[in-house]
Amino acid sequence: QDSDISAQVARDLAGMTLEQKVAQMIQGEIKYVTPDHVRKYGLGSVLNGGGSFPDDDKYASVAEWVALADEYYDASVDRSQGSAGIPIIWGTDAVHGHNNVIGATLFPHNVALGAVRDPELIGRIGTATAREVRATAIDWMFAPTIAVATDLRWGRAYESFSSDPDLVESYAGAYVSSVQAEGVIATAKHYIGDGGTLRGTDQGNTRMPLDALLSRHGKGYVTAIAADVKTVMASFNSWNGDKIHGNRELLTDVLRGQLGFEGFVVSDWNGIGQVAGCEDDRCAKAINAGIDMIMVPEDWESMLHTTVAQVEAGEISLSRIDEAVSRILKVKYEMGLMSRGKPSLGAAEPEGVIGAPEHRALAREAVRRSLVLLKNNNGLLPLNPAGTYAIFGEGADNIGMQSGGWTITWQGTGNTNEDFPGATSIQSGIEEAVAAAGGKVVAAASENEQLDAAIVVFGEQPYAETQGDIDSLAWQQRNKRDLKLIEQLADRGISVVSIFLTGRPLWVNAELNASDAFVVAWLPGSEGAGVA
Repeated sequence: QDSDISAQVARDLAGMTLEQKVAQMIQGEIKYVTPDHVRKYGLGSVLNGGGSFPDDDKYASVAEWVALADEYYDASVDRSQGSAGIPIIWGTDAVHGHNNVIGATLFPHNVALGAVRDPELIGRIGTATAREVRATAIDWMFAPTIAVATDLRWGRAYESFSSDPDLVESYAGAYVSSVQAEGVIATAKHYIGDGGTLRGTDQGNTRMPLDALLSRHGKGYVTAIAADVKTVMASFNSWNGDKIHGNRELLTDVLRGQLGFEGFVVSDWNGIGQVAGCEDDRCAKAINAGIDMIMVPEDWESMLHTTVAQVEAGEISLSRIDEAVSRILKVKYEMGLMSRGKPSLGAAEPEGVIGAPEHRALAREAVRRSLVLLKNNNGLLPLNPAGTYAIFGEGADNIGMQSGGWTITWQGTGNTNEDFPGATSIQSGIEEAVAAAGGKVVAAASENEQLDAAIVVFGEQPYAETQGDIDSLAWQQRNKRDLKLIEQLADRGISVVSIFLTGRPLWVNAELNASDAFVVAWLPGSEGAGVA
């Protein structure tokens, strides 16, 4: 089969013009690329970034996602305006479930899944996520993130399964295999050292020799490549002061020569523009270094023309273009995209898949198993569900807060509980469990009610890359609001169970000391009932 695909790719390539080849290497964002653009230019790919939706409508239905996928596909195979007629692929950031789509199952973020230490669970989550992605007729997930976070001040620490390279290694292949078995392309990201920057600065500098870089930050790539991952995304960070997007040693010599990767390399959002001497719409150095598909969300048209001109001027060899396009076409053949027809034909019945009951049950299992118990004085937990409780804290009834960044919007902000149909907050999950056992949850205001315990849910507000970077791991040093609340309850003689929502381990000694029981719930996602 490999030889058949290679022969077909060679035939395709022989019939393509330079413009058609370069167009295959371009990936624009759906806000800036219409189906008419695809028909005219024959782009190889589109993506929707975090917080981007069909027609810019946050509440776009599954049917609208599918319809847009079909429109892009129909435009891509239409040769009437001079394109090569090659099917387009659509990529999306599905990093903890299909997190751009209203009603999708949101799994705990990777930091929580790392605490479970179970590659089999990771495989099942990969399968469920890929099925929800397929239900919207999207072909490609920018997941798994196999960063090894070594400084937790990094705003993407929660996207890392662990600071232990061996645990990341055990998860990466399991996740990739499960996703690609569903016919969705997986992405190992971000290559390489994204979790190792100085002071945890996002897109910063990772300083270490190559052997240390590979042993600490590269192990996940070994298992992902062994699982035949089709794409690798280059990382924004620098390695010893040199931006990886322009580093031929890492992108070609190491990734392909040493690690044996055979798929294609995609750049990150305008990542080529950070390479010395480059702009967002021109970077011969990145292409020569080994970037095969260029993510240029907005300036894709200029990028296309500029790159053609650079080839004609001899700044990029035609053989390098042929190599990149061959890799992209090979993946399109291997994943069946060249022959399957409209994306909607491969999309399952969406009503039964997005937020499916079995996916939500799996997410609740992941939530339960990822909880970390740091303190349990006098065996306070588990609480008797037939007791009387009050629930406090800004995280108690806040599905957006418990889900964190990369949730409907890029930073995970601007959402309300109404934006999560089918989801449960931690509070509603506890109320349901207590009511089912004949207990009761009382309004927080009643002073004289005899409580068996107070439950306080607090923690980090949602954030994603860059905005999530912090200077200190100490929790609420200037305004200890949460500590004051815990102490007020304790002063009334009430036992306090603290539930901490966080994307990273933080220094919470005061809150821990003031609580009778303390549970780290990480960022559990849409299934807050799993905490109960």
